[in-house]
Amino acid sequence: MRRLADILLALCLILPGGARAEIGDVPAADGALAQAVQGAKAGDILRLGPGRHRGGIEIDKPLTLDCAPGARIDGGGQGSVIKVTAPDVTITGCAITGSGSDHESLDSGIRLLKGADEARVTGNRLTGNLYGVDIHGARDALVARNVIEGRQDHRMNERGNGVYVWNAPGARVIGNDVRWGRDGIFVNTSHSNDFVGNRFRDLRFAVHYMYANRSEVRGNLSIGNGLGFAVMYSRGVKIIDNVSVNDAEHGVMLNYTNGSEVRGNLVLGGGTKCLFIYNAHKNEITGNRFERCDIGVHFTAGSERNRITGNAFVGNRTQVKYVGSTWVDWSEGGRGNYWSDFAGYDLDGDGVADAPYRPNDSMDHILWTQPAAKLLLGAPAVQLVKWAQSAFPALLPGGVVDRAPMMQPVEISIPDWELKHDGS
Repeated sequence: MRRLADILLALCLILPGGARAEIGDVPAADGALAQAVQGAKAGDILRLGPGRHRGGIEIDKPLTLDCAPGARIDGGGQGSVIKVTAPDVTITGCAITGSGSDHESLDSGIRLLKGADEARVTGNRLTGNLYGVDIHGARDALVARNVIEGRQDHRMNERGNGVYVWNAPGARVIGNDVRWGRDGIFVNTSHSNDFVGNRFRDLRFAVHYMYANRSEVRGNLSIGNGLGFAVMYSRGVKIIDNVSVNDAEHGVMLNYTNGSEVRGNLVLGGGTKCLFIYNAHKNEITGNRFERCDIGVHFTAGSERNRITGNAFVGNRTQVKYVGSTWVDWSEGGRGNYWSDFAGYDLDGDGVADAPYRPNDSMDHILWTQPAAKLLLGAPAVQLVKWAQSAFPALLPGGVVDRAPMMQPVEISIPDWELKHDGS
């Protein structure tokens, strides 16, 4: 059967009526690119020569734009540089710049609109556009190995996103280097997306989820952004093996996020909170390392039935911030988490401390609700209360307890992104 299909394909290419793909060279002349697109047949390959090509084009048939070194497509500051409305379009190796500045029309370097299914945007350099790539209704698009650098001439909240994903099931954003702009990837009202192996720098959020389900955020690197990985109003999201370094507010945030998995991530330094869990339920948070934040994990707003085991909380000023009147056990099956400030002992050598860990006492609760009470911390009465509660845990009002603290932390290293993406 396969041999018959190969024969039929060959006949289509050699017979007079066959739709044979052609390769056309496009010079950097004014209007030449638009004319080439208009005159091309489905499946043709347009090779753009070095120099400036005028943008503002729409690709409405399956084509490939393949740019030679030095070829640049410039939108001249008006609208989107390239719009795609046909399936099976490939844009590769191009420098794309000069979109307009209108948020309402989502002026972008490349817009993949409804009907642009299975588009491939690979190995391009998109600079100086309001939005880098807008995947807007296209299914199964691939945006891979691009350099996307947003505007720096606007305040951060007035910039566009590196990659904007809206109602684009199956979109894959892989191995891109995204800098400046507003959010690295902003996904809204979509599902079944993969965001893998990207680097994000100097942004508001590295990855920002809103109403997006059954997707995966894996192996990404966020450096020096306002917030690393923010998942909001979503379910069934896998946040796996990502790294957040010196992100200012939170490394990972779960806000109204349910039934998701946070595993194998490293949040290191800089952040107010390594992990922020707000009204999030039935999530698995395992095998992560949260290190050198003001707060290791802030757990609030009625978050329930979350599984939090096998993590390492290392060198955080406050390991856990949780106010509650009932005990929440962060251990399961005889395995809890590692706590760097816990002077535990392990007499039987099984790798698990022989005493439970309780990160907060009633004075912590008072300080969180009444910050002015810090003035009393040195008072003898306060020190007596803290000692009594440490000696007699039954006096504690409730909160987090780890009944099987780990004696050794999970180790997660920071990847060398350049080395990885050079293929080494």
